[in-house]
Amino acid sequence: MKLKKLDLHGIKHGDVDLKVENFILLNQEQIPLEIVCGNSQRMIDLVTSTLDRIECEDFDQVQFGTIIVRKL
Repeated sequence: MKLKKLDLHGIKHGDVDLKVENFILLNQEQIPLEIVCGNSQRMIDLVTSTLDRIECEDFDQVQFGTIIVRKL
């Protein structure tokens, strides 16, 4: 099964919150969703902070730099 993916490579840190929120909310009927953060711990922290803020119920880091959203 191929997951809908948001790749954040090349995205500025200041744009991450809005990009992630829009991606999750606009694609929530297609969960699970994949977010590729890359090797930046700062980017991973920004994504998880956004997921916490929008009260995402179930997500985890399946490998360093990739987060799967399983339930909103």
